[in-house]
Amino acid sequence: MGRGVSIKSAEDIEMARRAGSLAAEVLNMIGPHVVPGVSTESLDRICHDHIVNIQGAIPANVGYHGYPKTILTSVNQVVCHGIPSPDKILKKGDIVNIDVAVIKDGWFGDTSRMYFVGTPTTLARRLVETTYEAMLAGIRQVKPGATLGDVGHAIQSVAHRERFSVVREYCGHGIGQVYHEEPQVLHYGRRGEGIKLEPGMVFTIEPMLNAGKRETRQLPDGWTVVTKDRSLSAQWEHMVAVTPQGYEVLTSWPDGTGTYAPV
Repeated sequence: MGRGVSIKSAEDIEMARRAGSLAAEVLNMIGPHVVPGVSTESLDRICHDHIVNIQGAIPANVGYHGYPKTILTSVNQVVCHGIPSPDKILKKGDIVNIDVAVIKDGWFGDTSRMYFVGTPTTLARRLVETTYEAMLAGIRQVKPGATLGDVGHAIQSVAHRERFSVVREYCGHGIGQVYHEEPQVLHYGRRGEGIKLEPGMVFTIEPMLNAGKRETRQLPDGWTVVTKDRSLSAQWEHMVAVTPQGYEVLTSWPDGTGTYAPV
């Protein structure tokens, strides 16, 4: 077993699946609200109310290391950890990642996805779709006996094929009754290297790809991360369990995958 990586029982994975399905349902619910003219603060409020009042769950991000909001809204050149604000108004052509985590009965569910605000540019669409394909390629490597290096290599290969770069400072993570635990899931790597996967491991795969160079910088707010060269960035995230046969996605979308390839 990988050092420090917890192995979940079937009952544990059922609890993680319940929490993951709630997180996915939030992203499904908020989709129709992601339109030109809406503030990211408004999206945050809608998600908070849904999690608390409809799902009876806890917004996991509120107060986490001092984070002030329910969701993270990362628009255009924001790589991750964008803070919702009444001053950030979405406009036609924007791309935005919404990242949400919930706690249900002590278990965490964590997922994110991209949205188009109106019609994106050709480059923006290609970046978003390639990032989804890269996540999918990584997920499909998950099975007993595979390694995290296999996952990272698959993601990196898709990104580099399209001449996009992979952000290295932020990665996927183990998750369960702890929000962030071992293992760290890098989105680049070499086949056969890293922790060997075993049934019962649960972690997120959440690649961030940039249209330009991979370097990032953090803004003075202590949270928002942007591309250094101001190029567009995209991210998708699913929670995955290693099963005896391969993998199970614990954050599947309630309405299916739409035009995206199924996991």
